[in-house]
Amino acid sequence: MNFFLETFKVIGLLVYYLLESLMFLVVPRRKKNVSGEIVLITGAGNGVGRLLSLKFASLGATVVLWDINQEGLKETSRLARENGAVRVHCYICDCSKRQDVYRVADQVKKEVGDVSILVNNAGVVTGKRFIDSPDSLVEKTMEVNIMAHFWTYKAFLPAMIASNHGHLVSIASSAGLTGVNQLSDYCASKFAAVGFAESVDLEMRYLGKTGVKTTIVCPYIINTGMFDGCRAKWPSLLPTLEPEYVAEKIITAIRRDQEILLLPRSLYFLFALKNIVPVKVCALLAGYVGSLNMMDSFKGRAKKD
Repeated sequence: MNFFLETFKVIGLLVYYLLESLMFLVVPRRKKNVSGEIVLITGAGNGVGRLLSLKFASLGATVVLWDINQEGLKETSRLARENGAVRVHCYICDCSKRQDVYRVADQVKKEVGDVSILVNNAGVVTGKRFIDSPDSLVEKTMEVNIMAHFWTYKAFLPAMIASNHGHLVSIASSAGLTGVNQLSDYCASKFAAVGFAESVDLEMRYLGKTGVKTTIVCPYIINTGMFDGCRAKWPSLLPTLEPEYVAEKIITAIRRDQEILLLPRSLYFLFALKNIVPVKVCALLAGYVGSLNMMDSFKGRAKKD
């Protein structure tokens, strides 16, 4: 195509897409129906994973629950059935192990069917300075927070491509968009999760698989116990988020095919600012919003005996 013709085409589409986005701010997109979809959620034994499971089940979806915690899975399943869900399937799966992911994925495909909505939610955090982080915990962080995404995509994406129907959901983090003191390995894994999801989304667009959607979720600290001890410096600007609020926002984003979700909304402004100001200004603002010392009082989720 002629350079000038293609340039005019791009400018025209750019204006159209911007106006479309502005329109959706006023008139939200219609929510799609997820009844009958097969939704697989990793880390479904507690926290946001459990709440997402309950919400999808209440919308008529078949939910497939993965977690390494058997008791947590049983409780999520019980709560889902109490809410009237009948299509709930539980599987013990260690997402840090590739062969375990593939084995359980094959079991799901045989016993339930092809997964049409994949929610990579499982995550772990070390919460130490990089030099003080044991190698084993750094490896575990990468295995759970990003490598597991590779293996679940490999297991379930082919069927989505074949049918041109599916949704890939990555529960990443605001720490996947900016570095945070004492979260070096966690940030690395979440940056990778964001980049991986964006790259696969571009692959789907290039292949013309417009029916395979992607939603990337980047929340601030959620009050699930994972970041116990951490406190926001200015709660009115960056509040600790309640799990119910986050889960509801994620469900809405998925049903509206929203590509990226930042929580709270103030993050949209802060990250836009981050990309245009000098590094020294970024460091100054990081200290101001409290991301330099928020991990000083980190305790994390208490381990059960």
